[in-house]
Amino acid sequence: MPHVRSIWNGAISFGLVSIPIKVVNATESHSISFRQVHLDDGGRIRYRKFCELEDREVTTGEIGKAYEDADGTLIPVTDEELAALPIPTARTIEIVAFVPAERIDPLQMDTAYYLAANGVPATKPYVLLREALKRSQKVAVAKFALRGRERLGMLRVVDDVIAMHGLLWPDEIRSTEEVAPDASVTVRDKELDLADALMDTLGEVELTELHDDYREAVEELISAKASGELPAAPPAGERAGGKVLDLMAALEKSVRAAKASRGEETGEEKGEEAGARAGESAEVTPLPARRSARTAPKEVGGKKSTSTARKTAAKKTVAKSTAKATGQAAGKAAATKSTAKKTAAKKTTAKKATGKKTAAKKATPRGRASA
Repeated sequence: MPHVRSIWNGAISFGLVSIPIKVVNATESHSISFRQVHLDDGGRIRYRKFCELEDREVTTGEIGKAYEDADGTLIPVTDEELAALPIPTARTIEIVAFVPAERIDPLQMDTAYYLAANGVPATKPYVLLREALKRSQKVAVAKFALRGRERLGMLRVVDDVIAMHGLLWPDEIRSTEEVAPDASVTVRDKELDLADALMDTLGEVELTELHDDYREAVEELISAKASGELPAAPPAGERAGGKVLDLMAALEKSVRAAKASRGEETGEEKGEEAGARAGESAEVTPLPARRSARTAPKEVGGKKSTSTARKTAAKKTVAKSTAKATGQAAGKAAATKSTAKKTAAKKTTAKKATGKKTAAKKATPRGRASA
């Protein structure tokens, strides 16, 4: 790695095997840094190192180390004195054990480093340790000294390189007792089911596809101001609140939102879409929907579901059949009544005619007798 500057040179102690290595940083920061300026005139604000006794600025070469005692006394300590301390890990990464990776608590992990073989003679033992770690599926726990103190480390294989993670000492990890939530809180199975559904919907993600949105926004802001443009107004959006009023509703809404973002349709939405396609050629009269007390069915574009369209069409068919049958019955009744009236009229006419004939017959003999 000629383009990466090593920060530490030493060796890995693997039993009686010594592997010369160089330590380089495995990570780099892409954070945007800002300078402090004087608001009145934009001048740079700088910090200068002054000696309290002489009241003058001193150079870096004049600055050393000292330990401040409890009573305020300063005890000078030189770099040479620190380097001469009888610490076996001063220039050696000493492997003390090989353990399964799950034995290492991620809370202990600190800065990451790459260990590079330092020279051709170091290549063979370096590859030996790398392959041994691969085959055993374990990590190496080691001790090393860096930047003035002894540290704990973990060695593992990344691609074809041995990486070392600085580890915090166990007593540097704070207890969780004061941070844990109230133990009396219980979670229902239905809430857990919705949480599982949300986890399944979100699925997995390629970590290489994630990026720093905030840094990109800051870069755009700086670029706009450098070219004399006004910064774009941030889009108005909903802020996530810190208080969840309805956990179930929030989980259900999260599941729907996650599915929508992945281009998936819920079963409810698919049913509504199918119903809309089925009812496009028929005019359907809306019926009052019966909503549940807990959740309301989601509508898409105001279209009814398949089952609603079929039920409404069936009701219209029954109504039309009933009206038709009623009309036919009314017509028959009217016809029967009309026939009855005609028959009664004929009978009345016949009776009158008969009566006249009878009266005429009775009148004729009487005339003949008087003559």
